[in-house]
Amino acid sequence: MEWMLEHTYLMLLLAGAFGFLMAWGVGANDVANAMGTSVGAKALTVKQAVIIAIIFEFAGAYLAGGEVTATIRKGIIDAETFSHAPQYLVYGMMSALLAAGIWLMVASWFGWPVSTTHSIVGAIVGFAAVGLGMDAVHWDKVGSIVASWVTSPLLAGVISFALIRSVQRLVLNHDDPFERAKKVVPYYMFMVGFVISMVTMVKGLKHIGLEISFFQSFLWALGGGAIVMAVGSMFLKRIKPDPEADKDFRFSSVERVFAVLMIFTACAMAFAHGSNDVANAVGPLAAINSVLASGGQVGAKAAMPSWILLVGAMGIVFGLAIFGARVMATVGKKITELTPSRGFAAELGAATTVVLASGTGLPISTTHTLVGAILGVGMARGIGSLNLRVISTIFTSWVVTLPAGALLSILFFYFFKGLFGA
Repeated sequence: MEWMLEHTYLMLLLAGAFGFLMAWGVGANDVANAMGTSVGAKALTVKQAVIIAIIFEFAGAYLAGGEVTATIRKGIIDAETFSHAPQYLVYGMMSALLAAGIWLMVASWFGWPVSTTHSIVGAIVGFAAVGLGMDAVHWDKVGSIVASWVTSPLLAGVISFALIRSVQRLVLNHDDPFERAKKVVPYYMFMVGFVISMVTMVKGLKHIGLEISFFQSFLWALGGGAIVMAVGSMFLKRIKPDPEADKDFRFSSVERVFAVLMIFTACAMAFAHGSNDVANAVGPLAAINSVLASGGQVGAKAAMPSWILLVGAMGIVFGLAIFGARVMATVGKKITELTPSRGFAAELGAATTVVLASGTGLPISTTHTLVGAILGVGMARGIGSLNLRVISTIFTSWVVTLPAGALLSILFFYFFKGLFGA
Protein backbone atom coordinates (compact mmCIF):
# COMPACT_ATOMS: atom_id res chain seq x y z
CA MET A 1 0.00 0.00 0.00
CA GLU A 2 1.33 3.33 -1.09
CA TRP A 3 0.66 5.25 2.11
CA MET A 4 2.53 2.54 4.02
CA LEU A 5 5.67 2.66 1.91
CA GLU A 6 5.78 6.44 1.96
CA HIS A 7 5.21 7.06 5.64
CA THR A 8 6.12 3.87 7.54
CA TYR A 9 9.27 5.15 9.24
CA LEU A 10 7.83 8.60 9.93
CA MET A 11 4.71 7.05 11.48
CA LEU A 12 6.73 4.63 13.60
CA LEU A 13 8.94 7.48 14.78
CA LEU A 14 5.91 9.64 15.66
CA ALA A 15 4.17 6.69 17.34
CA GLY A 16 7.30 6.00 19.41
CA ALA A 17 7.45 9.65 20.47
CA PHE A 18 3.74 9.71 21.39
CA GLY A 19 4.12 6.40 23.25
CA PHE A 20 7.00 7.90 25.20
CA LEU A 21 4.89 11.01 25.97
CA MET A 22 2.03 8.81 27.20
CA ALA A 23 4.44 6.77 29.36
CA TRP A 24 5.87 10.07 30.67
CA GLY A 25 2.33 11.03 31.71
CA VAL A 26 1.84 7.64 33.39
CA GLY A 27 5.04 8.17 35.40
CA ALA A 28 4.27 11.79 36.24
CA ASN A 29 0.70 11.15 37.37
CA ASP A 30 0.48 7.57 38.55
CA VAL A 31 3.71 7.56 40.54
CA ALA A 32 1.52 8.95 43.30
CA ASN A 33 -0.19 5.57 43.40
CA ALA A 34 3.09 3.84 44.07
CA MET A 35 4.85 6.39 46.23
CA GLY A 36 2.43 9.03 47.54
CA THR A 37 1.46 7.01 50.61
CA SER A 38 5.09 6.35 51.60
CA VAL A 39 5.97 10.04 51.32
CA GLY A 40 2.76 11.11 53.07
CA ALA A 41 3.43 8.73 55.96
CA LYS A 42 7.01 10.11 56.18
CA ALA A 43 8.45 6.61 55.70
CA LEU A 44 10.41 7.89 52.68
CA THR A 45 11.60 11.26 51.44
CA VAL A 46 10.58 12.34 47.92
CA LYS A 47 14.11 11.63 46.67
CA GLN A 48 14.18 8.11 48.17
CA ALA A 49 10.70 7.44 46.77
CA VAL A 50 11.78 8.47 43.27
CA ILE A 51 14.88 6.21 43.39
CA ILE A 52 12.88 3.17 44.60
CA ALA A 53 10.14 3.82 42.06
CA ILE A 54 12.60 4.17 39.16
CA ILE A 55 14.02 0.69 39.91
CA PHE A 56 10.75 -1.14 40.61
CA GLU A 57 8.50 0.67 38.09
CA PHE A 58 11.02 -0.25 35.40
CA ALA A 59 11.22 -3.87 36.60
CA GLY A 60 7.43 -4.20 36.76
CA ALA A 61 6.94 -2.65 33.33
CA TYR A 62 9.64 -4.74 31.68
CA LEU A 63 9.17 -8.09 33.46
CA ALA A 64 5.42 -8.23 34.09
CA GLY A 65 3.98 -5.73 31.62
CA GLY A 66 3.24 -8.10 28.73
CA GLU A 67 0.01 -9.71 29.99
CA VAL A 68 -2.06 -6.55 30.39
CA THR A 69 -0.68 -5.05 27.19
CA ALA A 70 -2.56 -7.65 25.17
CA THR A 71 -5.94 -6.50 26.55
CA ILE A 72 -5.39 -2.86 25.58
CA ARG A 73 -4.09 -3.87 22.17
CA LYS A 74 -6.72 -6.39 21.10
CA GLY A 75 -9.67 -6.20 23.42
CA ILE A 76 -11.35 -2.80 23.16
CA ILE A 77 -11.81 -2.32 19.44
CA ASP A 78 -12.66 -4.83 16.72
CA ALA A 79 -9.52 -5.08 14.59
CA GLU A 80 -11.46 -6.71 11.71
CA THR A 81 -13.34 -3.47 11.01
CA PHE A 82 -10.00 -1.86 10.12
CA SER A 83 -8.98 -4.53 7.59
CA HIS A 84 -10.19 -2.45 4.62
CA ALA A 85 -8.41 0.68 5.91
CA PRO A 86 -5.51 -0.28 8.22
CA GLN A 87 -4.20 3.29 8.09
CA TYR A 88 -7.20 4.35 10.21
CA LEU A 89 -6.05 2.05 13.01
CA VAL A 90 -2.58 3.63 12.84
CA TYR A 91 -3.93 7.21 12.80
CA GLY A 92 -6.33 6.36 15.61
CA MET A 93 -3.77 4.76 17.91
CA MET A 94 -1.36 7.67 17.31
CA SER A 95 -4.20 10.06 18.17
CA ALA A 96 -5.07 8.10 21.32
CA LEU A 97 -1.47 8.19 22.58
CA LEU A 98 -1.07 11.91 21.90
CA ALA A 99 -4.47 12.81 23.39
CA ALA A 100 -3.99 10.78 26.58
CA GLY A 101 -0.39 12.02 26.96
CA ILE A 102 -1.43 15.69 26.73
CA TRP A 103 -4.35 15.26 29.17
CA LEU A 104 -2.05 13.53 31.69
CA MET A 105 0.44 16.40 31.43
CA VAL A 106 -2.31 18.92 32.22
CA ALA A 107 -3.61 16.85 35.15
CA SER A 108 -0.10 16.31 36.56
CA TRP A 109 0.64 20.05 36.38
CA PHE A 110 -2.42 20.76 38.55
CA GLY A 111 -1.67 17.84 40.87
CA TRP A 112 -4.85 15.89 40.00
CA PRO A 113 -4.44 12.11 40.39
CA VAL A 114 -6.43 11.02 37.32
CA SER A 115 -6.63 7.56 35.78
CA THR A 116 -4.20 6.83 32.97
CA THR A 117 -6.36 3.81 32.10
CA HIS A 118 -9.41 6.06 31.79
CA SER A 119 -7.38 8.42 29.58
CA ILE A 120 -6.22 5.84 27.04
CA VAL A 121 -9.43 3.76 26.98
CA GLY A 122 -11.50 6.94 26.49
CA ALA A 123 -9.17 8.05 23.70
CA ILE A 124 -9.31 4.68 21.88
CA VAL A 125 -13.10 4.41 22.17
CA GLY A 126 -13.44 8.03 21.00
CA PHE A 127 -11.56 7.71 17.71
CA ALA A 128 -12.99 4.26 16.93
CA ALA A 129 -16.64 5.22 17.52
CA VAL A 130 -16.40 8.44 15.51
CA GLY A 131 -13.84 7.42 12.87
CA LEU A 132 -15.36 4.05 11.99
CA GLY A 133 -18.71 3.76 13.70
CA MET A 134 -20.08 2.35 16.94
CA ASP A 135 -19.71 -1.24 15.74
CA ALA A 136 -15.92 -0.93 15.79
CA VAL A 137 -15.94 -0.87 19.60
CA HIS A 138 -16.30 -4.02 21.71
CA TRP A 139 -18.76 -2.44 24.13
CA ASP A 140 -18.97 -5.59 26.29
CA LYS A 141 -15.19 -5.44 26.82
CA VAL A 142 -15.38 -1.71 27.59
CA GLY A 143 -18.22 -2.49 30.01
CA SER A 144 -16.11 -5.03 31.92
CA ILE A 145 -13.22 -2.54 32.13
CA VAL A 146 -15.56 0.20 33.38
CA ALA A 147 -16.99 -2.26 35.93
CA SER A 148 -13.43 -2.96 37.14
CA TRP A 149 -13.01 0.78 37.81
CA VAL A 150 -15.80 0.41 40.40
CA THR A 151 -14.92 -3.02 41.76
CA SER A 152 -11.15 -2.46 42.09
CA PRO A 153 -11.40 0.50 44.55
CA LEU A 154 -14.01 -1.45 46.52
CA LEU A 155 -11.81 -4.56 46.66
CA ALA A 156 -8.71 -2.52 47.58
CA GLY A 157 -10.73 -0.64 50.21
CA VAL A 158 -11.96 -3.89 51.78
CA ILE A 159 -8.47 -5.49 51.81
CA SER A 160 -6.90 -2.32 53.28
CA PHE A 161 -9.67 -2.01 55.88
CA ALA A 162 -9.05 -5.65 56.92
CA LEU A 163 -5.28 -5.09 57.07
CA ILE A 164 -5.47 -1.97 59.26
CA ARG A 165 -7.98 -3.77 61.51
CA SER A 166 -5.50 -6.66 61.82
CA VAL A 167 -2.76 -4.18 62.76
CA GLN A 168 -5.02 -2.72 65.44
CA ARG A 169 -5.92 -6.13 66.83
CA LEU A 170 -2.53 -7.84 66.57
CA VAL A 171 -0.28 -4.90 67.48
CA LEU A 172 -1.78 -1.60 68.66
CA ASN A 173 -4.26 -2.98 71.20
CA HIS A 174 -1.57 -4.83 73.19
CA ASP A 175 0.20 -3.76 76.39
CA ASP A 176 3.60 -3.66 74.67
CA PRO A 177 2.79 -2.73 71.05
CA PHE A 178 6.48 -2.19 70.14
CA GLU A 179 7.48 -5.79 70.95
CA ARG A 180 4.33 -7.10 69.28
CA ALA A 181 5.16 -5.08 66.14
CA LYS A 182 8.62 -6.62 65.92
CA LYS A 183 7.07 -10.10 66.08
CA VAL A 184 4.13 -9.49 63.70
CA VAL A 185 5.66 -7.21 61.01
CA PRO A 186 7.96 -9.92 59.53
CA TYR A 187 4.82 -11.90 58.60
CA TYR A 188 3.43 -8.86 56.81
CA MET A 189 6.78 -8.64 54.99
CA PHE A 190 6.38 -12.26 53.93
CA MET A 191 2.96 -11.41 52.45
CA VAL A 192 4.47 -8.54 50.42
CA GLY A 193 7.29 -10.71 49.03
CA PHE A 194 4.92 -13.58 48.22
CA VAL A 195 2.34 -11.45 46.34
CA ILE A 196 4.91 -9.76 44.12
CA SER A 197 6.94 -12.95 43.48
CA MET A 198 3.77 -14.84 42.56
CA VAL A 199 2.58 -12.40 39.90
CA THR A 200 6.09 -12.16 38.40
CA MET A 201 6.42 -15.94 38.16
CA VAL A 202 2.89 -16.70 36.92
CA LYS A 203 2.45 -13.92 34.38
CA GLY A 204 5.56 -11.82 34.04
CA LEU A 205 8.17 -14.20 32.72
CA LYS A 206 6.25 -15.72 29.78
CA HIS A 207 7.15 -13.08 27.23
CA ILE A 208 10.86 -13.34 28.01
CA GLY A 209 10.77 -17.05 27.25
CA LEU A 210 10.65 -18.66 30.71
CA GLU A 211 7.80 -21.16 31.09
CA ILE A 212 7.27 -22.12 34.75
CA SER A 213 4.39 -24.26 36.07
CA PHE A 214 1.95 -22.87 38.63
CA PHE A 215 3.29 -25.16 41.37
CA GLN A 216 6.89 -24.14 40.65
CA SER A 217 5.79 -20.49 40.69
CA PHE A 218 4.13 -21.04 44.08
CA LEU A 219 7.35 -22.55 45.50
CA TRP A 220 9.48 -19.72 44.09
CA ALA A 221 7.03 -17.17 45.52
CA LEU A 222 7.30 -18.81 48.96
CA GLY A 223 11.06 -18.37 48.62
CA GLY A 224 10.62 -14.73 47.57
CA GLY A 225 8.43 -14.10 50.62
CA ALA A 226 10.99 -15.78 52.89
CA ILE A 227 13.84 -13.64 51.48
CA VAL A 228 11.89 -10.40 51.98
CA MET A 229 11.00 -11.55 55.52
CA ALA A 230 14.66 -12.36 56.32
CA VAL A 231 16.01 -9.06 54.93
CA GLY A 232 13.28 -7.06 56.68
CA SER A 233 13.92 -8.80 60.00
CA MET A 234 17.58 -7.74 59.84
CA PHE A 235 16.49 -4.10 59.51
CA LEU A 236 13.97 -4.49 62.34
CA LYS A 237 16.66 -5.67 64.80
CA ARG A 238 18.30 -2.24 64.57
CA ILE A 239 15.20 -0.38 65.71
CA LYS A 240 15.10 0.44 69.41
CA PRO A 241 12.17 2.00 71.31
CA ASP A 242 12.25 5.77 71.87
CA PRO A 243 10.56 6.46 75.25
CA GLU A 244 10.74 10.24 74.79
CA ALA A 245 8.89 10.17 71.47
CA ASP A 246 6.38 7.69 72.91
CA LYS A 247 5.38 10.24 75.58
CA ASP A 248 4.00 12.56 72.85
CA PHE A 249 2.49 9.77 70.75
CA ARG A 250 2.08 6.33 72.30
CA PHE A 251 2.74 4.47 69.04
CA SER A 252 5.75 6.51 67.87
CA SER A 253 8.22 3.61 68.21
CA VAL A 254 5.70 1.18 66.71
CA GLU A 255 5.31 3.40 63.64
CA ARG A 256 9.08 3.34 63.15
CA VAL A 257 8.82 -0.45 62.83
CA PHE A 258 6.06 -0.04 60.23
CA ALA A 259 8.18 2.55 58.40
CA VAL A 260 10.66 -0.27 57.59
CA LEU A 261 7.76 -2.37 56.31
CA MET A 262 6.60 0.53 54.15
CA ILE A 263 9.86 0.48 52.22
CA PHE A 264 8.95 -3.05 51.11
CA THR A 265 5.30 -2.21 50.34
CA ALA A 266 6.49 0.85 48.37
CA CYS A 267 8.65 -1.46 46.24
CA ALA A 268 5.68 -3.81 45.83
CA MET A 269 3.34 -1.02 44.80
CA ALA A 270 5.84 0.40 42.31
CA PHE A 271 6.32 -3.05 40.76
CA ALA A 272 2.56 -3.67 40.63
CA HIS A 273 1.96 -0.27 39.08
CA GLY A 274 4.66 -0.70 36.45
CA SER A 275 3.29 -4.12 35.48
CA ASN A 276 -0.28 -2.83 35.05
CA ASP A 277 0.10 0.68 33.66
CA VAL A 278 2.84 0.21 31.09
CA ALA A 279 0.05 -1.32 28.95
CA ASN A 280 -1.63 2.07 28.71
CA ALA A 281 1.41 3.52 26.96
CA VAL A 282 2.71 0.61 24.89
CA GLY A 283 -0.54 -1.15 23.90
CA PRO A 284 -1.45 1.32 21.14
CA LEU A 285 2.23 1.50 20.12
CA ALA A 286 2.28 -2.30 19.73
CA ALA A 287 -0.86 -2.11 17.55
CA ILE A 288 0.78 0.50 15.27
CA ASN A 289 4.00 -1.52 15.04
CA SER A 290 2.02 -4.68 14.21
CA VAL A 291 0.18 -3.01 11.29
CA LEU A 292 3.27 -1.28 9.89
CA ALA A 293 5.58 -4.31 10.25
CA SER A 294 3.10 -6.62 8.49
CA GLY A 295 2.54 -4.19 5.59
CA GLY A 296 -1.03 -3.38 6.54
CA GLN A 297 -2.27 -6.66 8.02
CA VAL A 298 -4.66 -5.95 10.89
CA GLY A 299 -5.27 -8.52 13.60
CA ALA A 300 -2.12 -10.53 12.92
CA LYS A 301 -0.82 -11.80 16.25
CA ALA A 302 2.31 -9.81 16.93
CA ALA A 303 4.70 -10.56 19.77
CA MET A 304 5.39 -7.62 22.04
CA PRO A 305 8.81 -6.38 20.86
CA SER A 306 11.15 -5.69 23.78
CA TRP A 307 11.99 -2.22 22.38
CA ILE A 308 8.35 -1.17 22.86
CA LEU A 309 8.34 -2.28 26.51
CA LEU A 310 11.62 -0.40 26.86
CA VAL A 311 10.07 2.82 25.48
CA GLY A 312 7.22 2.47 27.99
CA ALA A 313 9.48 1.72 30.93
CA MET A 314 11.87 4.61 30.11
CA GLY A 315 8.99 7.06 29.66
CA ILE A 316 7.49 6.11 33.04
CA VAL A 317 10.86 6.67 34.74
CA PHE A 318 11.44 10.10 33.13
CA GLY A 319 7.93 11.34 33.89
CA LEU A 320 8.22 10.23 37.49
CA ALA A 321 11.62 11.80 38.05
CA ILE A 322 10.67 15.19 36.57
CA PHE A 323 6.96 15.72 37.37
CA GLY A 324 6.07 13.11 40.01
CA ALA A 325 6.20 15.17 43.22
CA ARG A 326 3.07 17.25 42.43
CA VAL A 327 0.60 14.37 42.49
CA MET A 328 2.44 12.66 45.36
CA ALA A 329 1.43 15.53 47.63
CA THR A 330 -2.29 15.12 46.81
CA VAL A 331 -2.45 11.36 47.38
CA GLY A 332 -0.05 11.17 50.31
CA LYS A 333 -1.16 14.13 52.40
CA LYS A 334 -4.53 15.56 51.43
CA ILE A 335 -7.04 12.65 51.51
CA THR A 336 -6.50 11.49 55.11
CA GLU A 337 -3.69 11.63 57.65
CA LEU A 338 -1.37 8.71 57.04
CA THR A 339 1.03 7.04 59.46
CA PRO A 340 3.37 4.20 58.39
CA SER A 341 0.95 1.51 59.67
CA ARG A 342 -1.98 3.06 57.76
CA GLY A 343 0.18 3.63 54.68
CA PHE A 344 1.30 0.00 54.76
CA ALA A 345 -2.31 -1.23 54.83
CA ALA A 346 -3.26 1.06 51.93
CA GLU A 347 -0.25 0.12 49.80
CA LEU A 348 -0.46 -3.64 50.33
CA GLY A 349 -4.24 -3.59 49.73
CA ALA A 350 -3.77 -1.66 46.50
CA ALA A 351 -0.74 -3.69 45.33
CA THR A 352 -2.57 -6.98 45.92
CA THR A 353 -5.58 -5.75 43.92
CA VAL A 354 -3.39 -4.50 41.06
CA VAL A 355 -1.30 -7.67 40.76
CA LEU A 356 -4.47 -9.83 40.81
CA ALA A 357 -5.89 -7.69 37.99
CA SER A 358 -2.58 -7.70 36.12
CA GLY A 359 -2.52 -11.49 36.38
CA THR A 360 -6.00 -11.77 34.83
CA GLY A 361 -5.17 -9.25 32.09
CA LEU A 362 -7.72 -6.63 33.17
CA PRO A 363 -6.43 -3.04 32.90
CA ILE A 364 -7.80 -1.57 36.13
CA SER A 365 -7.00 1.95 37.25
CA THR A 366 -4.25 2.01 39.87
CA THR A 367 -5.39 5.54 40.76
CA HIS A 368 -8.87 4.36 41.63
CA THR A 369 -7.44 1.33 43.42
CA LEU A 370 -5.10 3.30 45.64
CA VAL A 371 -7.60 6.04 46.44
CA GLY A 372 -10.06 3.25 47.33
CA ALA A 373 -7.42 1.68 49.58
CA ILE A 374 -6.71 5.01 51.33
CA LEU A 375 -10.45 5.55 51.83
CA GLY A 376 -10.68 2.04 53.34
CA VAL A 377 -7.91 2.87 55.81
CA GLY A 378 -9.56 6.20 56.62
CA MET A 379 -12.95 4.55 57.17
CA ALA A 380 -11.40 2.31 59.83
CA ARG A 381 -10.99 5.50 61.90
CA GLY A 382 -14.38 6.99 60.97
CA ILE A 383 -15.57 9.22 58.12
CA GLY A 384 -14.46 12.34 60.02
CA SER A 385 -10.83 11.45 59.28
CA LEU A 386 -11.37 11.91 55.52
CA ASN A 387 -11.00 15.22 53.67
CA LEU A 388 -14.26 15.10 51.72
CA ARG A 389 -13.52 18.27 49.71
CA VAL A 390 -10.30 16.84 48.28
CA ILE A 391 -12.06 13.53 47.58
CA SER A 392 -14.86 15.31 45.66
CA THR A 393 -12.23 17.17 43.54
CA ILE A 394 -10.51 13.86 42.76
CA PHE A 395 -13.81 12.22 41.77
CA THR A 396 -14.66 15.19 39.51
CA SER A 397 -11.29 14.93 37.73
CA TRP A 398 -12.00 11.20 37.19
CA VAL A 399 -15.34 11.96 35.53
CA VAL A 400 -13.77 14.60 33.22
CA THR A 401 -10.89 12.32 32.16
CA LEU A 402 -12.80 9.94 29.88
CA PRO A 403 -14.56 12.56 27.71
CA ALA A 404 -11.40 14.72 27.65
CA GLY A 405 -9.36 11.81 26.26
CA ALA A 406 -12.08 10.95 23.74
CA LEU A 407 -12.52 14.53 22.48
CA LEU A 408 -8.79 15.19 22.00
CA SER A 409 -8.36 11.83 20.30
CA ILE A 410 -11.14 12.58 17.77
CA LEU A 411 -9.53 15.95 16.91
CA PHE A 412 -6.07 14.39 16.40
CA PHE A 413 -7.57 11.52 14.37
CA TYR A 414 -8.96 13.95 11.76
CA PHE A 415 -5.69 15.91 11.85
CA PHE A 416 -3.58 12.83 11.00
CA LYS A 417 -6.14 11.72 8.43
CA GLY A 418 -5.75 15.08 6.68
CA LEU A 419 -1.96 15.13 7.11
CA PHE A 420 -1.15 11.69 5.67
CA GLY A 421 -4.19 11.38 3.43
CA ALA A 422 -7.13 9.04 3.98
